[in-house]
Amino acid sequence: MPVPGPGYSITVRLEAPPSASAAGDLTSAVGRAGGVITAFDVVESHTDRVIIDLTCNALSANHAKDITDTLELLPGIVVRKVSDRTFLVHLGGKIEISSKVPLRNRDDLSRAYTPGVARVCMAIAENPDDARRLTIKRNTVAVVTDGSAVLGLGNIGPAAALPVMEGKAALFKKFAGVDAWPVCLDTQDTEEIIRAVELIAPVYGGINLEDIAAPRCFEIEARLREKLDIPVFHDDQHGTAIVVVAALRNALRVVGKKISDSKLVVCGVGAAGSAIIRLLLKQDPGDIVAVDVDGIVHRDRPGLDDNLKSIAASTNKDNVSGRLHDALVGADVFIGVSAPNLFGADQVATMNSDAIVFALANPDPEIDPMEAQKHAAVVATGRSDFPNQINNVLAFPGVFRGLLDAHARTITDSMLIAAAMAIADVVDGDRLNASFIVPSVFDSSVAPAVAEAVRKAATV
Repeated sequence: MPVPGPGYSITVRLEAPPSASAAGDLTSAVGRAGGVITAFDVVESHTDRVIIDLTCNALSANHAKDITDTLELLPGIVVRKVSDRTFLVHLGGKIEISSKVPLRNRDDLSRAYTPGVARVCMAIAENPDDARRLTIKRNTVAVVTDGSAVLGLGNIGPAAALPVMEGKAALFKKFAGVDAWPVCLDTQDTEEIIRAVELIAPVYGGINLEDIAAPRCFEIEARLREKLDIPVFHDDQHGTAIVVVAALRNALRVVGKKISDSKLVVCGVGAAGSAIIRLLLKQDPGDIVAVDVDGIVHRDRPGLDDNLKSIAASTNKDNVSGRLHDALVGADVFIGVSAPNLFGADQVATMNSDAIVFALANPDPEIDPMEAQKHAAVVATGRSDFPNQINNVLAFPGVFRGLLDAHARTITDSMLIAAAMAIADVVDGDRLNASFIVPSVFDSSVAPAVAEAVRKAATV
């Protein structure tokens, strides 16, 4: 299923004999090793040798090494250096601060800094709300993590989480013009995290919580929303939920079903799964059956924590028990935010006709999309190499753009639903089909549409 991609792209600098067959030998070797060549550049030429930069995509770091080893076995080839292009992108970090005002002379300095800045400080002291108008607060978001649940990597800590938070900040800027900054906290104590965010909040117009493990993330978000006068948004929960609701709305349109008549199975009841369930419940589904590592969540299951008790009370109308395969029987929709390779085509066949499968575990989904397509009418994943990528970047830049533009002090379910409907509406009737239920993450119309919908919902 996986194909070589740019996430494992390498550039190999090598020496080759100046023969007519050298280029063909090199490209054939990469092909035999399963790589995909994306560039072939001669950087130096001499009478006895040529220096070549050969760039190719691989499946993994081990696969990249296999490709390099295959090249080294060719007669007359000397590998000088191998550069991992992903690591090159991260050298020195991916974001920076730049000044918005010129500092060319004493006059500029007097206005931007002392003595002129003192009058602006006093204006804010007299009217604290002016901070939103006269400082970076009006357009700045803190991307806060403790590194306890990073991507699919788990608890790797704050320093190792920083590259992800930098990437998040870059996406904020690219897609919505929002200035975001990573705040990686060296603690996984709930009280310390809450207090730390409370202390830094005066600088920011919003807080984006990121990659904080469940169930602590629920309490951290809830208490910060009570304490702060700016919106607090846990993207792993609500960003995912927004895009799933948007995609499901359009997928149901494709197959001609109503959510009120549909049975939905949600596999994975951590941060993302819990938020998906709660937002889907606002859409009045026929039924939702939640499944976690211990099986179907039902009211009589022992050992439920507070989050699972809440979910059990509001889902699974018939209080059924069993495993994932049992839950899939007669289901119209599967939404997975859990673990790879949990079921196959035979289980999809037990679902209702025109089934919808959202297998969103990354990098390997709950079911091979090609297997799911044997029986499902619509299939989506979290991957960029298959149609219908469910990606949070469709949501969070526009959501925060709208919140900041509205000077919002909180965030509500109505705003989240407005964002989901805006994303869904970008895919108009002329373009909607089984392979296109959500817009591309690079569609420049998405963030403005989401921002406007959130801004309107915030001012109602």
